Amino acid sequence: MAEALREAASGGGGLRTPSESASEEDYDETKHQTPPVSVMVRRRGQRDSYDSSATGTPDIVTLDTQTSSLGGASSSEDLRRMSAAGEKRGKTYVVASDDTELREILRKSLEREKEKTQPSRREKLRDMVFTRQFSAFDRQNQAAANSPFQGFYVLFWISVALLIVKMGADNWRKTGSPLGTNEIMKYMFRRDVVVLLLSDGVMCGLTGFGLVLQNLILRGWLDWNRTGWILQNVWQTLFIGGVIGLTLLRDWPWTHTVFFVMHGLVMLMKQHSYAFYNGHLSSVYKKRRQLEKKLKLLEHISPVNSPSQTNLPTSALSTSHLSHRPSASEYRERRMSMSKGNLADDIERITRAIDSDESLDADQVHLFERMIKWEIDALTDELKGKAQDPKRSYPNNLTFTNQYEFIGLPTLVYELEYPRSDSINWAYVAEKLSALFGVIFVMIMVSQAYIYPVVIRTIMMKEEGWTLAERFREFPWMLSDLVFPFMMEYMMAWYLIWETVLNTIAELTYFADRSFYDAWWNSVSWDQFARDWNRPVHNFLLRHVYHSSISSMRVNKHTATLITFFLSACVHELVMWCIFKKLRGYLLMLQMCQLPLVQLSRTKYMRNQKTLGNMIFWIGIFTGPSLLCSLYLIL
Repeated sequence: MAEALREAASGGGGLRTPSESASEEDYDETKHQTPPVSVMVRRRGQRDSYDSSATGTPDIVTLDTQTSSLGGASSSEDLRRMSAAGEKRGKTYVVASDDTELREILRKSLEREKEKTQPSRREKLRDMVFTRQFSAFDRQNQAAANSPFQGFYVLFWISVALLIVKMGADNWRKTGSPLGTNEIMKYMFRRDVVVLLLSDGVMCGLTGFGLVLQNLILRGWLDWNRTGWILQNVWQTLFIGGVIGLTLLRDWPWTHTVFFVMHGLVMLMKQHSYAFYNGHLSSVYKKRRQLEKKLKLLEHISPVNSPSQTNLPTSALSTSHLSHRPSASEYRERRMSMSKGNLADDIERITRAIDSDESLDADQVHLFERMIKWEIDALTDELKGKAQDPKRSYPNNLTFTNQYEFIGLPTLVYELEYPRSDSINWAYVAEKLSALFGVIFVMIMVSQAYIYPVVIRTIMMKEEGWTLAERFREFPWMLSDLVFPFMMEYMMAWYLIWETVLNTIAELTYFADRSFYDAWWNSVSWDQFARDWNRPVHNFLLRHVYHSSISSMRVNKHTATLITFFLSACVHELVMWCIFKKLRGYLLMLQMCQLPLVQLSRTKYMRNQKTLGNMIFWIGIFTGPSLLCSLYLIL
């Protein structure tokens, strides 16, 4: 016991904090160890030095929590019988001093008071903060409405409108219809539209697997840290495999495929966040129940009347942190920091008390009781999360309504509660829906006029037997033909999703945090762009990939960044494979090339060259989409 405590004091369990769970999601070390409280403690296997007849002390009953778990039903019943019998006969209970829960509760309780003198470790998972706010281009955003660049925003849409008028006039002159030959529209709606919508509904319904799994875990039929997370990952693999497999089975056009696969990936991320966050809370809930059982057992323990003869006076230990109710964040911060000075002395005192084989007095038992209550309060606060309503705290959140409400919200990160608006502005919904269909119309017109002819030309090259060298000679001209149309499509696709679709969903679901993007157009580096252009996905990757890599794999932040970028690149490459049915790796390679550019932007020369950094960023945005499409078409 003494060696274990000394190891903890020297940093064996404080700075590295390896994950004790097999789960890939370690929510800031969910193993809140707790003490079995007793009047006397001894080493396992050690003979009792007490002679009740000689000392006049009560009989001693040994309670070994290494072999008698408080979590089991039979062991709990045994404890209740022993507790009742002990209270009647005035017995003193003994706990083995190598009890891991006792060791951890002592160490962590002492660490909390010393944390102010030491810098805290980086949190394994960052809490997501949701606040009431509007997106940058939303008319309700006062900062954007009063921007000196508001006129350029108006000018842009006037230019787009004039471009569409010009294309419609050209189509009328050539074909007699403003829409021209309209192959893309026919391609989109020629078949399986109803099947697509029904399949999408079934896909959303299948996300209820996580709710069923979490309820099984709550009832104790499964354990999250053993089999729960494995079953969840197996289900997620089958889920995304089924989504992709259906697109291949039905041989859908690329428009159907992109919509279904992208929505399937969204549902996959939502399921992952829901399952792993609630899986973490299930561990916290289980630990709190164990603590409550131990606290109840403590109430029936009879301490010795005389002061303890050990060198562990309670006044010698710093316990001021036990005088107030903790918050979950305070609990995590204190748990993740430790001092190697006075903390070692306090642990040494407790070690001597445990090794002395002497009884602990009432003050010392009361100290253990306060420690347990403090831990229970901290765990209760963690189960509540950011929820203001106790009905939304775990496990009250494991309901059909809560789960499918999250599925409909425009966020990928699960929380117990989000900021909500008071009502639906139907005029605002109509405005966003008009913008949605208007942007789709613009994208179809641009694709029909500028992109479709290039694609048809490359198909004819292959059908006519052009060699690879001959096709490559056409590559520069093809790239120049696609640069501006693809840039236009890129901007329209981003605006369609992050400004119109997400804001419409947010308004219909009373979701008040509309920060779906930041000013990514001012990016001076690719890591800034990755953070700002798609905030929902960024928040998901931050919590469930970046911080999870640090906690579960114990890698540094640079390796975690590499893992996050690589996973994101693989998902993007998967989408390209679904569209072109070609596995080339062009997108994966170009996205991974962003990492050296990030390091370049952090050099001494580039650090203050914001205009140059923004130019490099926009050159990449201009050339990237058209370059990728050209490569997939030519090869």
